[in-house]
Amino acid sequence: MKLCSCVAVNEYQVDQENEVSDFKVFDLSELRKVTNGFSPSCIVSEGGEKSANVVYRGKLEDNRLVAIKRFSRLSWPNAQQFLAEATSVGKLRSNRLVNLIGCCAEGDERLLVAEYMPNDTLSKHLFHWDNEPLPWEMRVRVADFIAQALDQCNITDRKIYHDLNAYRILFDEECDPRLSTFGLMKNSRDGKSYSTNLAYTPPEFLRTGSIVPESVIYSYGTILLDLLSGKHIPPSHALDLIKGESILVLMDSSLEGQYDNEVATKLVDLASKCLKSETKDRPDTKFLVSGAAKLQKQKEEVASHVLMGLPKYRVILPTLLSPLGKACSEEDLDAVHEILVKSGYRDEEGAENELSFQEWTQQVQEILNTKKLGDIAFRDKDFKKAIECYSKQLVHMMPRTSATVCARRSFSFLMTEEPNLALRDAMQAQVTVPEWPTAFYLQALALSKLGMETDANDMLNEGAAFDAKRQ
Repeated sequence: MKLCSCVAVNEYQVDQENEVSDFKVFDLSELRKVTNGFSPSCIVSEGGEKSANVVYRGKLEDNRLVAIKRFSRLSWPNAQQFLAEATSVGKLRSNRLVNLIGCCAEGDERLLVAEYMPNDTLSKHLFHWDNEPLPWEMRVRVADFIAQALDQCNITDRKIYHDLNAYRILFDEECDPRLSTFGLMKNSRDGKSYSTNLAYTPPEFLRTGSIVPESVIYSYGTILLDLLSGKHIPPSHALDLIKGESILVLMDSSLEGQYDNEVATKLVDLASKCLKSETKDRPDTKFLVSGAAKLQKQKEEVASHVLMGLPKYRVILPTLLSPLGKACSEEDLDAVHEILVKSGYRDEEGAENELSFQEWTQQVQEILNTKKLGDIAFRDKDFKKAIECYSKQLVHMMPRTSATVCARRSFSFLMTEEPNLALRDAMQAQVTVPEWPTAFYLQALALSKLGMETDANDMLNEGAAFDAKRQ
């Protein structure tokens, strides 16, 4: 990654050739599938499951990880207006933005699909860090990159950004900060709504109920205060702190003096300019880009993940279901059967099913022959025959229980409308191989058939967790 002292206008131009191919209108069924039916386990937004606008994580068929924002039903009553707005935002392409790659408007559903940022938000790294505070040089880089992102939006005539805050800035695989494009979408029917926290709201919004391009500059000033202080301080309070005082009263104490005093002073000055009460007194985005770029002290190409002390390409993969997990969550019984047949007995990790030479007796040969008949019946979907073979002879005659046989009999019971027995066998498979995802997925399928959706979802999540552990 090369750091530039300035950003040329032509770097911000939209790639006209790729506009159509980079943006897609998804079917609702596609997005439902990649989020496991909009499962609560896939929610990544701070608001949680009950939030009006929930963000889910998902994985497309081409293996791209995505963030999917699901709006409340009243946010966009007009589907065509939503599609037009999303398509317009989707034309922006920049490595300073979390690029929008698609949308969906079916019935009452309104969804946006964007690139997935695996390394958390600026809010997390500034306010809720676990081990080390966000390093000073990285804070300066955030100021620089977000100034570039806002200038990108300004050049492409997306001058209004709704509610710019530390949650809207995310870190990609290389820990480079990016500005979420979700903030470029209107977030209410009239597009006038802004932050619900009046202490951080631009003064003009309080006066008129509307925002203007200069309102974004004010919000950028609040981001600079966040970076300097490591806290979310109301602008009026922050400005009072530094009037006639040393900037020390504002600086993040967790940095323990590990910052450039000259650069910090200039950032405070830039923030003060952005936070002017009158919109006409605030600088434009070009001024932000020029001012922030000059503060970069790195003389060499130092990657963001190095500044943050994180390994390269540190991707926190979301817990997603395997093909079997997805098939069970969607109750696609044909797909479940096909996967169980193809996986055979090789996936039964932890079970010792190989028989020693001493155990090779006539009785064992009979067991193996019965097993073969049961497997053939299972493959051919003769589930009653499979149950007969697995139950009367195989399970009771084997010197040790086979988790795969339990799993196959569990599915066979499902196909013969006996979900209670199916659940019993899936639980026995788990007892035999405690961390086998297949056992959890089949329990979920049986629980769903029994109408126990909450328990079914818990089993899906446990199966997914063990899948992730294996990977």
